Amino acid sequence: MVSVSLQDVRDAAARIEGVAHRTPVVRSRTLDALVGAEVFLKAENLQRIGAFKFRGAYHAMSRLSGAQLARGIVTYSSGNHAQAVALAARDLGSTAVIVMPEDTPASKIDAVRGYGAEIITYDRYTGDREKLGRDLAEERGLALIPPYDHPDVIAGQGTATLELLEMAGELDVLVVPVGGGGLIAGSATAAKGMQPGIRVIGVEPAAGDDTKRSLEAGERVRIEVPRTIADGQAAPTPGEITFAINKELVDEIVLVTDDELRDALRFAVDRLKLVLEPSGASGLAALLSGRVATRPYLRIGVILSGGNIGAARLAQLLASEGQ
Repeated sequence: MVSVSLQDVRDAAARIEGVAHRTPVVRSRTLDALVGAEVFLKAENLQRIGAFKFRGAYHAMSRLSGAQLARGIVTYSSGNHAQAVALAARDLGSTAVIVMPEDTPASKIDAVRGYGAEIITYDRYTGDREKLGRDLAEERGLALIPPYDHPDVIAGQGTATLELLEMAGELDVLVVPVGGGGLIAGSATAAKGMQPGIRVIGVEPAAGDDTKRSLEAGERVRIEVPRTIADGQAAPTPGEITFAINKELVDEIVLVTDDELRDALRFAVDRLKLVLEPSGASGLAALLSGRVATRPYLRIGVILSGGNIGAARLAQLLASEGQ
């Protein structure tokens, strides 16, 4: 079985040092008072391309041969991994082809094009992005770097938690957004490796609870493609590698509603002065809504996974309720 170790995460951290940002840990006395614990927010919305995804994409791509980089990269993504691969390809002197849903937010498509990548669109509700990616890789000789189900990607994503624990010190609980499971797999690997007693809690949108269902069933479960404002977490099934890791290391999955995500976005703007996308705010939403029990836990870390959202879309979400 393919797995990822704490040493793999540390090696990834060394490889991306000076390329990926060492993002800040944000504190808020208001938030601490609301939840009754010390909260440490890892602001990956301030990472390059606006999300944690750059860590895993750059790490995985930097390990490819020069000959493969010359041939190019392909991936599939709803946005953040797409931007990460496009930027990493540019930094590494390669080229990228990105398979993206046709309804991806315009700000993300524009950013990917801005980094110089070729975009191929598909219908996320009827198309098979993984097959499209595999076919393109075979036809053009490209290296397929999937958004989460790849050991080098997982190790790279784990570097955010490695930094959080180095900066904040020991934590009782780590709260991590869950889409395909790469971030929480890497995070749990780093966290449990450094602090075996830490509790790792994943957060999914209520409409996209594939990982929660899968962990409860003991096997990967596929659901309908979720319809949620958290488009970055709209995976229908966990990854094969990520699920194997998360089954061993993740303690609990909690769910948040779209309205709870909106409340978290408002709190982030009003009190934290941070711009988050809905997926990036899911860990914060879980705390604010009481989905994560804070007692007896006194020190809680949260990964704010991304902030790729346009001003018009953010304003629409902040003004809406249950729409």
